[in-house]
Amino acid sequence: MRSWEKNVRKVVPYVPGEQPREENVIKLNTNENPYPPAPGVKRALEQLRAENLKKYPDPTASELVGALARRYSVKPEQVFVGVGSDDVLAMAFLTFFNSEKPVLFPDITYSFYDVWAELFRIPYEQIPLNDRFQICPEQYFSADHPNGGVIFPNPNAPTGLELEPDAVERIVRENPDVVVIVDEAYVDFGAKSALPLVEKYDNLLVVQTFSKSRSLAGMRIGFAIGSEPLISCLNDVKYSFNSYTMSQAVIAAGTAAVEDEEYFQKTVRDVISTREWMKEQLRALGFVFDDSKANFIFASHPRVPARKLFEALRDAHIYVRYFDKPRIDNYLRISIGTREEMERLTEFLAEFLKDR
Repeated sequence: MRSWEKNVRKVVPYVPGEQPREENVIKLNTNENPYPPAPGVKRALEQLRAENLKKYPDPTASELVGALARRYSVKPEQVFVGVGSDDVLAMAFLTFFNSEKPVLFPDITYSFYDVWAELFRIPYEQIPLNDRFQICPEQYFSADHPNGGVIFPNPNAPTGLELEPDAVERIVRENPDVVVIVDEAYVDFGAKSALPLVEKYDNLLVVQTFSKSRSLAGMRIGFAIGSEPLISCLNDVKYSFNSYTMSQAVIAAGTAAVEDEEYFQKTVRDVISTREWMKEQLRALGFVFDDSKANFIFASHPRVPARKLFEALRDAHIYVRYFDKPRIDNYLRISIGTREEMERLTEFLAEFLKDR
């Protein structure tokens, strides 16, 4: 070991979904939206003046924050924005999880949570999902399970299962002395948001993203809504780390996306419609899965191992996500693409499974 290595902060990094470089692939492995951003996004980017790029962007991203506040009927002081929900969540870990007690989150969930906990030296405990991959609210109550905070996605990832609003509220209510974060990256595809609870509980932070339902994964925009004291604390940490996180282009594009509600609702409906159609096709092919409320389906096949399916699909230039992890190593997470893309996937699976 080199002498300087003893002072290096080491962590096992998060592994993102594969980004294929070849053309003519069907990419269903990273839960992106198959539809383009709202038309106003293109207009906003075209109207940007290159000469203005010599100046720093607005550190408060007030235009984008204001648009979000209007859309979700909250005060601007209740909105925090960052470079994707990953940035927002990392800031939240750094800001709110500062206890000797462990932070609680599911064992099968977004795999960045344990990475951030390790990176920031935050103690944590992973609470097992039940046999049906469901979150059990009682296991997160502070009275029986003392903790330094709670975080979970709703719907969960990679399972796509929704925790009902009353169960979410029970977790928040039973943890009054710590911050509870609900990660709602996929909530727009049919689940119920915890946002109505923000006015009732000052320890609740709800985090969402533009990467899924607003078709802006390439722009990296995320946001959190919570009580004014929570958001003030987040901003204090942000400005102690990097004041200028949102570029001029990102602010303009994000604002345009929020303001086109009609387009947003249409694309979400289209994804949901295709997802429900795809559930029917997968059931007919023998796949088993629970009721996803996300823009993906988490499925297994009783006769063919998931790894074998994953490799066959990849050879056919169809990319889905496979997790080589305990309990879920016989499942595929299949993002919802366009109807045409899902029809091509269905045709391949039907042919591949025909004699198996």
